[in-house]
Amino acid sequence: MSGVRVLVGTRKGAFVLTADGKRERWQVAGPFFSGWEIYHLKGSPVDPQVIYASQSSGWFGQKIQRSNDGGATWSPVGDKFAYEGPTGNHQWYDGTPHPWEFKRVWHLEPSLTDPNTVYAGVEDAALFRTTDGGQTWHELAGLRNNGTGSKWCPGAGGMCLHTILIDPTNHERMYIAISAAGAFRTDNGGKSWLPINQGLRSEYIPDPKAEVGHCVHRIAFHPTRPNTLFMQKHWDVLRSDNAGELWHEVSGNLPTDFGFVIDVHAHEPETIYVVPIKSDSEHFVHEGKLRVYRSRTGGNDWEPLTVGLPQENCYVNVLRDAMAVDSLDDCGIYFGTTGGQVYCSPNGGDRLLPIVRDLPPVVSVEVQTLP
Repeated sequence: MSGVRVLVGTRKGAFVLTADGKRERWQVAGPFFSGWEIYHLKGSPVDPQVIYASQSSGWFGQKIQRSNDGGATWSPVGDKFAYEGPTGNHQWYDGTPHPWEFKRVWHLEPSLTDPNTVYAGVEDAALFRTTDGGQTWHELAGLRNNGTGSKWCPGAGGMCLHTILIDPTNHERMYIAISAAGAFRTDNGGKSWLPINQGLRSEYIPDPKAEVGHCVHRIAFHPTRPNTLFMQKHWDVLRSDNAGELWHEVSGNLPTDFGFVIDVHAHEPETIYVVPIKSDSEHFVHEGKLRVYRSRTGGNDWEPLTVGLPQENCYVNVLRDAMAVDSLDDCGIYFGTTGGQVYCSPNGGDRLLPIVRDLPPVVSVEVQTLP
């Protein structure tokens, strides 16, 4: 029977959760790197034994860890990130220049074809790549040099490149998202980048319809339909059916359209999931009720999923990298909270059960489907 491996990054270490295809009984390994912030873990889609982790500390800086045995053991790999463009500036809130600096790796995205090639989204926002398993990292400088970088503004969480999507039908095409600059697309493997923010509207910036400057929290697509993108923005859930050329709102009947996560069902390209948060100043679930909202129509019409979730006195958040899906026949939905819970639904969201409770605040959740 196929199984799953859930990779959980927290504020104080990493955890690896495994189960068979029923997803009822779980084994918990960890914490690995206890005491360190683990912003993201992700496994190679080519070799399920290869996993990369972003390990960060205000005292000791940034490290990348690699496991070659499914997370049982880890080894540090390269921690040197060589930027190739000019130092450059971003725009601060008051419009003054803010020099670019390297702080941490927010997101790791392994190649779809090579377990030794990985992309890294960092803060301040830049995109790096390794082709030697993490030993050396070099910037894809076309992103910061696309001519809009001076207009990027840091969000409340920093100037982070937090989302990387590789088109499985065209590996030269990638999408990235930056808080708070917006979404961008490359069609030539990262040499040049196009802002794809037409249709976005942000009342909190000088020009609400600006080319860049929007606080995009997360984007997602179904691998069989990579031209159809879904976005959770700082206020608004949106959709594009033309590879980001134009977006339109699909917030529909959500109780609030502020949130951080968005994901797509593994076998139903029009089924999407979000977790609404009360507001941009109150980062906890609406009305103190933890509810995942599902749309089976690609947006606009949403239903709350509540079975197994606390419906009173719950004040957790679900961060932007803390939701994932598996690819088993009955698609599993997973998410983690800032209260340290990790939930799993083995049936597409109809029933959600806690895998584990009382971890440190969960920053990221990724899933590997195992043979």
